[in-house]
Amino acid sequence: MTDAVVADALATVHRREWARIVASLVRRFRDLDIAEEAAAEAFAAAVERWPADGIPANPGGWLTTTATRKAIDRLRREWRRDEKHQEARLLYDEDTPSSPGVIDDDRLRLIFTCCHPALAPDARIALTLRMVGGLTVPEIAHAFLVQESAMGRRITRAKAKIRANHVPYRIPAAADLPGRLGGVLSVLFLIFNEGYLATGATTDPVRADLTAQAVRLTRLTRELVPGDGEVAGLLALMLLIEARQAARISAGGELVTLAEQDRSLWDAAPIAEGHGLVRERRAAVAAGDGPPGRFQLLAAINAVHTYAGDAADTDWFQVVALYDRLVRIDPSPVVALNRAVAVAEVDGPEVGLALIEGLPLDGYHAFHATRADLLRRAGRPHEARAAYDRAIELAGNAAESAYLTHRRSTL
Repeated sequence: MTDAVVADALATVHRREWARIVASLVRRFRDLDIAEEAAAEAFAAAVERWPADGIPANPGGWLTTTATRKAIDRLRREWRRDEKHQEARLLYDEDTPSSPGVIDDDRLRLIFTCCHPALAPDARIALTLRMVGGLTVPEIAHAFLVQESAMGRRITRAKAKIRANHVPYRIPAAADLPGRLGGVLSVLFLIFNEGYLATGATTDPVRADLTAQAVRLTRLTRELVPGDGEVAGLLALMLLIEARQAARISAGGELVTLAEQDRSLWDAAPIAEGHGLVRERRAAVAAGDGPPGRFQLLAAINAVHTYAGDAADTDWFQVVALYDRLVRIDPSPVVALNRAVAVAEVDGPEVGLALIEGLPLDGYHAFHATRADLLRRAGRPHEARAAYDRAIELAGNAAESAYLTHRRSTL
């Protein structure tokens, strides 16, 4: 069997099985380090043995068994006399039943462990990508533009904090699940956003690998919590944004705004799937499933944009109505800024300017970019130039800076 065939098989099984293998090891051995290292050693063993022995009929089962043996071998090596009884119980006892939770699934437990509130948000993201997403430390460091050593320390500290705080490896109780699930979804959305327009990237403004990981992890979460509307909303939102990726950066490396994109480049399959999820949630809400949350409303807004075959056909009245609902549950300045953009499409740029002038977003590049565009449309070029200067100064992405510079040059 050729190395190329084995490499393709390993890449596929890594995407599909990494989280399950690591999660099953964490459940048994209650140690993130042991689980991660044993899983990695199992994949390394496959690289050595599969070319000669052939790909097993059940690759995931082979890797899980091999990883379990690797973990046991490590524990045997690390045995100390006063811990022998405890380690022997871990090695040879039958698995004890897990504490009852909403859903009995190892992977979901692992996601909730990595996104525990005891960890800082950046640590949650890094740990989720490593333990659940299977990204290497160098890949995560590159995604967030930090040194590999610094990212390694961040992940190590996160695992140590889980150990020191005795963070339980379990799904929250039913009463706690809504609050905790929201934190998980926020982490997944941050991962997606970082990949979609990578801050500070100079030659790679879009990290497709990172957005794909976020979509995959959200699919996994939905598979494990199929009835949650916000999980479905987040998946729909990601799909509808991801579908436009091929049209977002010009051949010259400039950002292409939604209104200017060549919609023939959009990927029809994820758009169709996203629209289906939005319709599904709309029907559930109409049937009494409760009001839509933040991600469901954002998905609905993006559905309106992607329904339009041309930017001129966008139903801006519906977009404004959806933002009116969103601002009631998420009255943040960024939501207010985005609502003002939609209002300006209906009532004109001067009305949009009036809505954004008091927003506390002076350090946010998108605020100044929006203000510059509204000033340009309102026929106030000198003020628009100053706003573009400030937006360029704050922009953290090469494609965005190139776009803003070009727009300023047209004044």
